[in-house]
Amino acid sequence: MTPTFDAVDLSILWERLVSITDEGATALIRTSFSTLVREGFDLSVLIFDADARMIAQSTKCIPVFIGTAPITLSHMLRKFPGATLDPGDVVISNDPTIGTGHMYDLAVMRPIFRNGTLAGYAMSITHLPDIGGMGFSVSATEIYHEGLRLPITKLVKKGVLDDDLMELIKLNVRVPDQVAGDIFANISCTSVVVRHVLEFMDEYGLASLTPLADEILAQSENAVRQALLAMPDAEYTSRAQVEAYDEVRTLRCRVVKAGDRLTVDFEGTGPCVGAGINVPFPYTRAMALYALKCITTPGIPNNDGATALIDVVAPVGSILAAVPPAPSAGRHTIGHFVVPLIFDAMARIVPDRVTAASGLIDIMTFQGRHDDGREMAANYFVCGGFGGLQGMDGRQTTPGSSNMGTTPIEVFEPLSGLVVEEKSLLADSGGAGAFRGGAGQTVVMRNGTARDMVFFAMANRTMFAAEGLFGGRPGARRRHMIDGVEVDGQGRHVLVPGAELRLEQAGGGGYGPPDERPTTAIARDIDDGFLTPEGAVASYGPRAAGLGG
Repeated sequence: MTPTFDAVDLSILWERLVSITDEGATALIRTSFSTLVREGFDLSVLIFDADARMIAQSTKCIPVFIGTAPITLSHMLRKFPGATLDPGDVVISNDPTIGTGHMYDLAVMRPIFRNGTLAGYAMSITHLPDIGGMGFSVSATEIYHEGLRLPITKLVKKGVLDDDLMELIKLNVRVPDQVAGDIFANISCTSVVVRHVLEFMDEYGLASLTPLADEILAQSENAVRQALLAMPDAEYTSRAQVEAYDEVRTLRCRVVKAGDRLTVDFEGTGPCVGAGINVPFPYTRAMALYALKCITTPGIPNNDGATALIDVVAPVGSILAAVPPAPSAGRHTIGHFVVPLIFDAMARIVPDRVTAASGLIDIMTFQGRHDDGREMAANYFVCGGFGGLQGMDGRQTTPGSSNMGTTPIEVFEPLSGLVVEEKSLLADSGGAGAFRGGAGQTVVMRNGTARDMVFFAMANRTMFAAEGLFGGRPGARRRHMIDGVEVDGQGRHVLVPGAELRLEQAGGGGYGPPDERPTTAIARDIDDGFLTPEGAVASYGPRAAGLGG
């Protein structure tokens, strides 16, 4: 007999599944070796039913991982169908073409067996601190330069670790202890999730997760359907120019809303470039789904039901649908523009649900050696300002299009050998508007070692600022400077001992005409350090003269 669930039971069971993924995420954070997971929360933990449908994901969860995980699992099961899996198996892959878009993210899957029957799958995904090759950068010209590309394979077979495969991985990375530690943390995480899922099924007398999954997915799909039906049928387009290494590319987007269906089409987007900023399609699709989830049903957890009514397409070979040998290590550099591109198109349909463009996130990699000779590979995330939106100013130094955390200075300095000398809000960087864009920040760091250090930059917003909406003005552009000299935001640079790296982060775009911003709000911005008195006059005119203090 197929079980039925009333609204109260369904809510309890649904929340319980989410809590199980959160328990897995906690285990992952506590046992990981790298700061990317422990401090940056660059991770996701997910549960699928036996039909490979995603039904729950952790609260700490990277949006792109949610959107790509079902694709990764489908490919894993194509190679290892459920009937060929055993309790204790662990399947892994970091293939960017079937996953998150670059080789630094490792997907780890463990089947869930109950009384000898396959009940579902647990998966965790984290960004590894290194995967060999050139390092985490945009400097590669082919995917083969970017590191160790692992096929879909069983790292653990019936509970027995493949020591040869682990040795292969460790031999190809710069920080083997951190990489191995993070891999084992993922294995432990999926074990925790499996254990709690089985306890959950026993507690509620569930012989299968499928009936519960049917209800959860149906509820989510119906919520999205109602949100879409409340919107007018329409077709809108948007475009954006982006810096693409030593070129410029145009991204194009067409959103078609018809009844309870919505299609996002990136036809007309420019081709790939010979640098690691190309975006494999699963990443593009995931970013598009994330943007539309924010617009339609932001208040309910993610699962496959929320994507059933949405189609995403992009021309194969374009910079948003890259295929090998196009490199893609820094795919976020272009991929993070998908969200503001969709928001810009949808603004004409739902102006109260979108934000002006954000300053986005700035991700850097540092490579070198500590003074005692130990090899060093460290990543650093720093955020621009968030875009303004109807009724609310943009948040300061808040990542847009993703939600990674930042590594505390106290942790980053001994890890990297860099000394952080300044971290402050960047006044006058947020775009003016009725609701202003969030301010960026300034970070100044110095090579505190006695050795040269390589700095790989993967910046965007250096040429094209975050645009405002409905008359709002753009935010300030991003700048990287070494010893006072501005350098290319995408490429390889060397920091000699004592060299100073200054990072000025892009501000978010403003929302609505600046002349509609109350004078009291402008004065408060000056007092809070978001505006200088001179910047206030430049942004809001003579009425801002003499404000503040």
